[in-house]
Amino acid sequence: MQYHAIKRSKRIVPALKTTAIAANKREAEQSCLALLQACDAVPKLAQLHGHVLKLGLRNNPLVLTKFTSTASDLKAIDYASSFLFAPDADTRLYDSFLFNTIIRAYAQTSHGKHKALCFYNVMLEGAVLPNKFTYPFVLKACAGLGDLNLGTSVHGSVVKFGFDDDVHVCNTMVHMYCCCNGGIESARKVFDEMPKLDSVSWSAMIGGYVRVGWSTDAVDLFREMQMVGVRPDEITMVSVLSACTDLGALELGKWVESYIDKEGIQKTVELSNALIDMFSKCGDVEKALKLFRNMSGRTIVSWTSVIDGLAMHGRGMEAMSLFEEMIGTGVAPDDVAFIGLFSACSHSGLVEKGKSYFSSMVENFHIVPKIEHYGCMVDMLCRAGLVKEALEFIQKMPIEPNPIVLRTLISACRAHGELKLGESITKELIRNEPMQESNYVLLSNIYAKMTHWEKKAKIREVMDKRGMKKIPGSTMIELDHEIYEFVAGDKSHKQYKQIYEMVDKMGREMKRAGYVPTTSEVLLDIDEEDKEDALNRHSEKLAIAFALLNTPPGTPIRIVKNLRVCNDCHSATKFISKIYNREIVVRDRNRFHHFKDGMCSCRDFW
Repeated sequence: MQYHAIKRSKRIVPALKTTAIAANKREAEQSCLALLQACDAVPKLAQLHGHVLKLGLRNNPLVLTKFTSTASDLKAIDYASSFLFAPDADTRLYDSFLFNTIIRAYAQTSHGKHKALCFYNVMLEGAVLPNKFTYPFVLKACAGLGDLNLGTSVHGSVVKFGFDDDVHVCNTMVHMYCCCNGGIESARKVFDEMPKLDSVSWSAMIGGYVRVGWSTDAVDLFREMQMVGVRPDEITMVSVLSACTDLGALELGKWVESYIDKEGIQKTVELSNALIDMFSKCGDVEKALKLFRNMSGRTIVSWTSVIDGLAMHGRGMEAMSLFEEMIGTGVAPDDVAFIGLFSACSHSGLVEKGKSYFSSMVENFHIVPKIEHYGCMVDMLCRAGLVKEALEFIQKMPIEPNPIVLRTLISACRAHGELKLGESITKELIRNEPMQESNYVLLSNIYAKMTHWEKKAKIREVMDKRGMKKIPGSTMIELDHEIYEFVAGDKSHKQYKQIYEMVDKMGREMKRAGYVPTTSEVLLDIDEEDKEDALNRHSEKLAIAFALLNTPPGTPIRIVKNLRVCNDCHSATKFISKIYNREIVVRDRNRFHHFKDGMCSCRDFW
């Protein structure tokens, strides 16, 4: 009897020891998790690293997952990954939750998105199965890298592991394709094949269309979203407003604002900023100012949007006043705010003010000028006709001028008769950028201005051999919530015969009023009569004729040009505004032009 009791007690002691060890480990684990939860600094994380080793939790997946999550919050994910994958680490114990945490952490960084994909591969190589939470993080990393081939490969894995019916995974996949160059059609295919769509799905696809400039498709998809009864949120509405902004569709933008109010969609700061930006860039800067004044909480983006809007409309003094008001309220201007301010000075001819603000940016606000700031200054000098001073400014810049800055100078050389200088700069630009078609167009235009038709023809031959095409000028106009687009010589519209008849009538009326065509704008070696005919077929004139045919007398006309309005169309629109008693608002690539009673709001034109 006593022998059996002793034997049983020998068996119980190891069991008790095992139980005690397990209890101690659980206690150590819970203690470590609590300490990681409270950790708020990298030095403390380093101390906890030692604590984890001391407690024997080196390969505990739960503790390591929390350690990684904490490191991610402290922007120290590289430190965590060096610990997790040190040579002595036993990664065989790592599970999908731990890998998901490190993949997510790297996907959220600006510098290490490629590492998210590396650890995803390590996960697969270690035979750790991904789950439905893995792929949104991996796809976000692909989106950040903009790598279409990589994203397509991950898409294949999603299908292989059976997650292609998960709405969250598919939503992220749509976003990923939208972020990759050439992936928009793949995004739409995924969207169309999704078994279930939620508001995030629609927002992702609409936002994708806006991102690649397919704003008409974005608006059409939003209308489809309404038809199927899916309620949009503020994120959707920001994308739709961006589409309206791109199209210059003021009436549609007004309808969107009323829809937001009717549906009770929360007007977040981001949505309010989008409304301000839309009204500014669609021509109603007064409404933008009103919305801005009624905002309860403004960000630097709110101020900058209004300053930019005033700048585009040539209201430089008001833009400067608002900038000073911003500083007075304690909002420190950032580098973007100064770009808007310099643009305002440029469009209003406020050269000395622009120079003063440039010095203030550096000396008072300690902002180091970027190439964009230097570019604004060059643009300001060029618009004022100070081409030689602009050249000297570029030569003294502490950083190399980029092609945009040089193209600004070249355009000014052509406008102000410095053709030899423009020719030499353009040739240098072509040597540095042999496949950039806009450089050849600039040189071709300079040769046309110099009437060197043979040289111009040779440039065009080079472009044809290299498969380069000049971006065609186009003009959009909104009518009854529809967007109509015209290109030079356009005959695709069902009313084209009436439009051309109206253009001819406009031409006759303008000549009676004293209009003289600026045939130097026609960069072709043809006779004067043919040049006049070519000018009459410009897209702006076609759009204006269409508006005169289809809108009541006296109503404003608003058009959007994708390029800069030419001198002839600028001059002609002045006459049209007076002859037909119409206010005509033209938004081109650079700014707004408000034509009324034969005058334009812009200070000058080049």
